[in-house]
Amino acid sequence: MYVYEKRLQYPVNIKCRNPKMAQVIISQYGGPDGEASAAMRYMSQKYAMKNSRVAGLLNDIATEEMSHLEIVGTIVSQLVKDLPCDEVDVAGFEKYYVDHTLGVWPQAAGGVPFTATEFQSSGDPIADLVEDMAAEQKARKTYDNILSLVKDNEVADPIRFLRKREIVHFQRFGEALRLINEDLDKKNFYAFNPSSCVKNC
Repeated sequence: MYVYEKRLQYPVNIKCRNPKMAQVIISQYGGPDGEASAAMRYMSQKYAMKNSRVAGLLNDIATEEMSHLEIVGTIVSQLVKDLPCDEVDVAGFEKYYVDHTLGVWPQAAGGVPFTATEFQSSGDPIADLVEDMAAEQKARKTYDNILSLVKDNEVADPIRFLRKREIVHFQRFGEALRLINEDLDKKNFYAFNPSSCVKNC
């Protein structure tokens, strides 16, 4: 069970509208390396994870990714808040506006909608944890790219916080991978844990 605290994990207080920047940052809401993919990836992977400590870690990080989704959604929402209709096309926001007005909708910066094909849950602990580490690096890279474009510290500060969390998650998944490797057959690095091997069923 989850308990919702009615506050953001990191405060977002943006005073100046910037719909162009909103279109870039929305990629971390619903893009291929965004927070929605991360939350769904880790929540889905935990069910097949035999190591209870690693399953718990996946659940914890999935929950935190949901809070990051809320931060990114708040950033996007504040960047387009009260955008007048006559400024929509000037800001290059008209294509998004036609379908979603000023609502926050999961898509990549290029307009591609969020899809479950952006993440994997393979049931193989090594494959999943290696993917998770790569996913955190790709998210960190996306935040780096966003920070290279953002000039406003009111926007950059929460983005910097999110970037730091990607690094922490990468490290935690590295620790989890070491735990899983300790459980594996030492004669063959890629051997399945015998208790979960299909051939023993």
